[in-house]
Amino acid sequence: MKTLRALAALMSYPTAELLAAAGEVRDAIDREALVPPVERAALGCLIDELAGGDLFDLQERYGLLFDRTRSLSLHLFEHVHGESRDRGQAMVDLLKLYEESGFTPTTSELPDFLPLFLEYASTRPAQAALDLIGQPANVVAALRERLAKRGSSYAAVMSALLALAKARLDETALAALRAEPDPEPDDLEALDAAWAEEEVTFGPGAAGACGTEGLAGRLRAAMRPAEGVAPPLTRGRPRRRAAATPSNQGVAS
Repeated sequence: MKTLRALAALMSYPTAELLAAAGEVRDAIDREALVPPVERAALGCLIDELAGGDLFDLQERYGLLFDRTRSLSLHLFEHVHGESRDRGQAMVDLLKLYEESGFTPTTSELPDFLPLFLEYASTRPAQAALDLIGQPANVVAALRERLAKRGSSYAAVMSALLALAKARLDETALAALRAEPDPEPDDLEALDAAWAEEEVTFGPGAAGACGTEGLAGRLRAAMRPAEGVAPPLTRGRPRRRAAATPSNQGVAS
């Protein structure tokens, strides 16, 4: 599904290549017409911002949103397992799924990084891809709310994913996700406190409530815990974002 590849590109760290390919991203989404018109129009606003924005400003905005604020982390398991060992095992499970499906990530990002996850989903048959992106729907819904609260156009990508997946949301799980600390990126004391949390738990069956148990449960055989927790990036740190831009992934090919 080229639409998922395009959405992966939109959620990746802004680069000159992505900005130059903004028209290609828009064409891929419009051509498949899988995203409903309202959500597609909102995506168009984000694409316009990327195409017409200053690269440094766009990169700074991205970093403030997704690298400094744990509640907006694009690492899906961050919102379910926090810093616990369960997150490491879930990461191993997901990477094994990628490998068994013949998908080899070409990035150093952790496997639960949303753009990388969408890139993988884009390689699957249509219905399988939609089922896959529906599994973390509650996390995606929480991210949409937090981005909308900040007036961020990136909320459009989350809305598009929810519209595509048509997954039923769990209000109990959403309430738990909403209870996570959600500090602003300039509130350094609150940010430190949020990152200091050792584990995010929502009670018994938390992983299933947040929509990832279906994913992790299919991957349990012969797994071992693994280390791998992404620290918050700081401004000026070299970026290692998922290579999901249309220029090297062929959104429209």
